[in-house]
Amino acid sequence: MRTIVHVSDIHFGRIDPATVQPLRDAIARAMPDLVAVSGDLTQRARRQEFAAAKEFLESLPFHRLVVPGNHDVPLYNVVTRFTVPLARYRRTITDDLSPIYRDDEMIVIGVNTARSWTWGEGRINARQVDDVVAHLSGAPRDLIRIVVTHHPFDLPEGVGEERLLGRATMAMAKLSTAGADLFLAGHLHVSHIGHTAERYQIAGHSALVVQAGTVSTRSRGEQPSFNVLRIQRPEISVARMVWDQSAGGFSETAASRYRHGEVGWIRRD
Repeated sequence: MRTIVHVSDIHFGRIDPATVQPLRDAIARAMPDLVAVSGDLTQRARRQEFAAAKEFLESLPFHRLVVPGNHDVPLYNVVTRFTVPLARYRRTITDDLSPIYRDDEMIVIGVNTARSWTWGEGRINARQVDDVVAHLSGAPRDLIRIVVTHHPFDLPEGVGEERLLGRATMAMAKLSTAGADLFLAGHLHVSHIGHTAERYQIAGHSALVVQAGTVSTRSRGEQPSFNVLRIQRPEISVARMVWDQSAGGFSETAASRYRHGEVGWIRRD
């Protein structure tokens, strides 16, 4: 079995300092094989925010896979935004914008969907998709195949279609051929689990799309939260860890469980 802690939209610069140590503690209790961070480590891509993000990540004694989000691109420094948009991210967090983690049970691939010329939303291009397909196709068939982006491949009810990852339909058509099982994302600050079969309707393919909320104060009606996924083919469980201010910590909600069958991943409960 593999455990992934999925954290998104930390937004150093807009995170309650009282939640930072409890967040570390909750991650440690989960004993993850991998911590996947799906973007927006900072609020305004400032040096001190990246420094705080780096300190936090380096305090986690686990394998990490991190991708940037749109807030990790400077907003007000126009020259930097359009010439070296991820310079501070690459200098402080990681220079690898296409990170890969692989062990004997899963392969996890990160994709940078942050763009300078879009106002908040993101995009994936054909070259990025082809690179992911090549890695997934070359992995042993029994590995769980996971893709991590900041911008989501699916949307909760009531969220406008403009928030969907740009060129998602093209990407999903290709990724389905490589047997992608699971997509992790953030961006919307709302927790959500969906099935690709409902949106993309690709015959024989039904992957899970798991979206984390935010652990910052920039909530959308939810308490700060993150996800804990426990994976053992043919089953995946997804639990939300939600901030309980009265207890001063994060507590686990009931997990949703999914099982892989002939039509893909379906909910068990």
